[in-house]
Amino acid sequence: MNKKIYADFGYLILLAASFGAVFVLGAIVAPVIFHTDRLAVDLLIDHYNEGVIMSEIFLRFSYFIYFLAFSVALYEAVMYKTGQRDKTLFYSAFLVVATSLMFSGVYVPKILELQAMGREATTSDTFDNLHIASEIDFKILAAALIVLFIRRLMLLRRS
Repeated sequence: MNKKIYADFGYLILLAASFGAVFVLGAIVAPVIFHTDRLAVDLLIDHYNEGVIMSEIFLRFSYFIYFLAFSVALYEAVMYKTGQRDKTLFYSAFLVVATSLMFSGVYVPKILELQAMGREATTSDTFDNLHIASEIDFKILAAALIVLFIRRLMLLRRS
């Protein structure tokens, strides 16, 4: 059996797990964290502290996202050299790497920087715009991961 199958399988698992993590953090964890008032009876956390908790989760997740960006860039570069490439793969891989680096290298640090300035900084238009941009980035990352996973799976079935 070809040992390359293990790298391919591991890569597909990484893409699927990454999509799952992005989905769970965005669709499940964030809404729960930011709506503790609806869930807990005697536990009231203000919006600022909910944001601090969520930021810590995203800070820890950003280390995984850096690993994802590196892995996608490396794997897709190797596959490009072997001839397993097309426009869909190229663009979706580029989006995964770019949005991963933007999220982990720009949005998370900037949000943490504004949070360190205090509550007032998190109520500014700058913070709101930064937060909206990070949400859009996260959604693009999720879409790019799913496209990359499906397209890579389709190409691997042909070989």
